[in-house]
Amino acid sequence: MEAQIPSFVKSTSNLNMICVAIDNDQSALDILKEYIQKLPFLKLDKTFTNPIEALTYIHENRIDLIFTEVEMPHLNGVEFVKCLQMKPMVIFTSENDKYALAGYDLEITDYLLKPYSFDRFLRAANKAYNFSKLQKRSVEKSQFLVEKEAQPEFIMVKTGYNTINVNLNDILFVEGLKDYIKIHLTGKTILTLNSLKKLQEILPESKFVRVHRSFIVSLPKIDSIQRNRIVIGKTFVPVGENYKSAFKNIIASINL
Repeated sequence: MEAQIPSFVKSTSNLNMICVAIDNDQSALDILKEYIQKLPFLKLDKTFTNPIEALTYIHENRIDLIFTEVEMPHLNGVEFVKCLQMKPMVIFTSENDKYALAGYDLEITDYLLKPYSFDRFLRAANKAYNFSKLQKRSVEKSQFLVEKEAQPEFIMVKTGYNTINVNLNDILFVEGLKDYIKIHLTGKTILTLNSLKKLQEILPESKFVRVHRSFIVSLPKIDSIQRNRIVIGKTFVPVGENYKSAFKNIIASINL
């Protein structure tokens, strides 16, 4: 009975793993190629019967996963992995299990003992896929933390003879008044000689958006949106015609 591909694999489209297959036995390579092409999250980029040619190609192209026979002339799988400059995930294939310990030391993803079934191949591919997902999440989390750390938590605002520390979390919206801007906070307002354009360059885009030539609003402070106006507390902020499309896209991206 042929192994069934799990539904979560069938629906996967957001993570495609580019892979190459290496085996000096063309018949074994054909089986590997057939199995790879059954899985939607694997994209077979190229096949090789010569590991040295494969090594050159991998050094010049982005490859996420390598399926390679261990026992090959000129350069065996263990030596091949040691030669990799940027190491993708590797799954060994072999008729002999004597290289399993060496593979473990090289931190390969899995070891397929020939002849292997599609079910066994699927388990190895899923292991690589799940590991790739974890790597992706880790990178995204690191990028988020870097971006969060880079964003200011406050701004210094000059008003009269004083310079006031304003916490960004306290800002409801900002109103432009010719040469001045009025910063509306919870319970008070601050008037300062400045421009909306300059303030917009300072405020983090993830929290603040220009919705009108005279208004910047704090996204977390929006209570509701009514057609062409935004409700923040008891205040109605208009959405300008020139800003409507961009604002709509931002709201759509965070809409449930």
